[in-house]
Amino acid sequence: MYNSKIIGLGHYVPDNVVTNDDLSKMMDTNDAWIQERTGIKERRWAKKGSGDTTATMGVKAAKVAIERAGIDKDDIDFIVFATLSPDMYFPGPGVQVQHALDIKTVGALDVRNQCSGFIYAMSVADNFIKTGMYKNILVIGSELHSHGLDKTTRGRGVSVIFGDGAGAAVLTREEDNSKGILSTHLHSQGEHAEELVLVAPGMGKRWVNDILAEKNPEEDESYFPHMNGQFVFKNAVVRFSEVIMEGLEKNKLAVDDIDMLIPHQANLRISQFIQKRFKLNDDQVFNNIQKYGNTTAASIPIALSEAWEQGKIKEGDTVVLAAFGSGFTWGSVIIKW
Repeated sequence: MYNSKIIGLGHYVPDNVVTNDDLSKMMDTNDAWIQERTGIKERRWAKKGSGDTTATMGVKAAKVAIERAGIDKDDIDFIVFATLSPDMYFPGPGVQVQHALDIKTVGALDVRNQCSGFIYAMSVADNFIKTGMYKNILVIGSELHSHGLDKTTRGRGVSVIFGDGAGAAVLTREEDNSKGILSTHLHSQGEHAEELVLVAPGMGKRWVNDILAEKNPEEDESYFPHMNGQFVFKNAVVRFSEVIMEGLEKNKLAVDDIDMLIPHQANLRISQFIQKRFKLNDDQVFNNIQKYGNTTAASIPIALSEAWEQGKIKEGDTVVLAAFGSGFTWGSVIIKW
């Protein structure tokens, strides 16, 4: 059985920077309030008319990752695209990437696991490569949140958190089983599905004819994300810790063996909590939520790409990726770089 390894990384974020002070002009909030609760100073929101969509941002990140991988686009055997914000209800953006990159008619799979989407997508790609089905797989996480947020005081608890962007990785076959992705670990707990949720336009809650007839009252908030923040936080810190330890124990590694932990950028306070619990120093944890906010499925690949660009990840390092989010779903990836 093969291992898979990452040979190319890339990311893209919109040019438009939205600071906390900018948000204070839209809603009753301020920089101190946002930073105290989330650690976020600014985020990127795509401007209307910019051409930035979930799919196009994914394509831009993918082009960088493919170039850095040193392969041709037609060497890609499969595409996995993770997002909660597709351009269209269906089809998903995987096929849009295949078309935009003019890749031969390879398979394209869309993963809808929200904040843990990139972890799930990496696990899918890893196992396709491990079994020998594919050699080179393009994995993308991309989100366009800003066009679907409630940017009023009513929605400030959620809207100040999220940003737009995309990250991508190229995985390839590795015959040395001591290198590359060592293991992936995935979990879910659906009983808490409505603690972090976007109800509409789900078919289980809405009749399409009512939507088209504009029968929904203005106070209907089902088209905006809802989050029980404190409940999510309490569950996140527990599940993050569990799934990181699960991955380490599976590979007979200790916490001291972690060279770089890249957590999903949900909230800087969560990352700091995990860092303190595992007694990791600042050089062992990478955070960029301060600049980009929570970009959901894009947060880990953006952070991974930036950490690699900055020389914070070196050959031979033990790299841990971990995420928790809506579903609830959570997971980890253990990598020997």
